[in-house]
Amino acid sequence: VRKTMKQWLLRITAYAERLLECLDTIDWSESIKEVQRNWIGKSMGASLFFDIADKDINIEVFTTRADTLFGASFMVLAPEHEIISTIVSDEQRAAVEEYVTWAKNRSERERMAEVKKVSGVFTGAYGINPFTGARIPIWVADYVLMGYGTGAIMAVPAHDERDYAFAKKYNIEIIPVLEGGNIEVEAHTGDGLHINSGFLDGLNKQDAIETMAKWLEENKIGKKTINYRLREW
Repeated sequence: VRKTMKQWLLRITAYAERLLECLDTIDWSESIKEVQRNWIGKSMGASLFFDIADKDINIEVFTTRADTLFGASFMVLAPEHEIISTIVSDEQRAAVEEYVTWAKNRSERERMAEVKKVSGVFTGAYGINPFTGARIPIWVADYVLMGYGTGAIMAVPAHDERDYAFAKKYNIEIIPVLEGGNIEVEAHTGDGLHINSGFLDGLNKQDAIETMAKWLEENKIGKKTINYRLREW
């Protein structure tokens, strides 16, 4: 007779906001509080959907910077994402399966720590940028984690260090959408007025984020979302 061990799951994610608020009321050092805030990992952003070219499906993406969508030149899926097997092309299937197996055997700590070392494989599929209408390649890479957001990102290499390193390595287009910096040298991660961004041109960060969020909801492409890094126990 097989006996099973009873196990409990603490649904701590339901208390994420309360945990954050209570940090302000306890007598801990500010450095420890900051560690706790980072562990909870609250992110204000938006969830939006990218259609897949030549397929009647889409991919949900979470981003804290929907205002940079005009600069999204590729997409990246976590190796654990369930949609990979559905969208991968026959020509790329063997390479993708090999990479996914390799990436799944790496720890999350390793994947998060290696900021400058990037690797990935092209799925053979393309997403559609909802603003530019451009077909953008969909890659699988281990720097995207399934446990954060939706396990899928829109990559804006001009303004994100990892996306920039990835685009440089795999020769993917880099489109600046914020003034300042020199994308020939590095990603511009600071603020700046929007450029190459259609109806967002000339807006600052906050105004552009709010304008984009409103547009996404009005056109039923996305909505404002709060995301937490905190996991169930």
